[in-house]
Amino acid sequence: MSFSVASAPIDLHRFRQSLEDHRCGGVVFFEGRVRDHNEGRGVERLEYEVYHPLARSEGERVMDEARQRWAFHRAACVHREGMLELGDMAVIVGVASAHRDEAFQAARYIIDEIKVRLPIWKREHYLDGERSWVNCERCAQHGHHHSHG
Repeated sequence: MSFSVASAPIDLHRFRQSLEDHRCGGVVFFEGRVRDHNEGRGVERLEYEVYHPLARSEGERVMDEARQRWAFHRAACVHREGMLELGDMAVIVGVASAHRDEAFQAARYIIDEIKVRLPIWKREHYLDGERSWVNCERCAQHGHHHSHG
């Protein structure tokens, strides 16, 4: 099990290989990609800022919690940082288990928890030239207060 942050594009082939296990009949992947809109506004690109020490430790904690809840053999998550263009992969989660149900549930838990608990901030760059940090209100709703340098 591993959580990591990448400043370069995610190597999908290498990621998939890290989850290979002949004990597993179910392998689930979730890819989060940069889309061209959000809340009615045209998006040109995204920028992610990460507080590394806490992101790594909390990411590993999320992975451990998933392991305690579901019986799976392998799991991994990689989140990008820096500037991303439309279509770029921003995050990937993979879980390999003997059966599909555990893999689906664990993957869902991992991505949901990563989105709300980790100090990873997203700044949208809009087509009209404006830029804005987004999803910060969700952090506040979950009791997390962070500043965006």
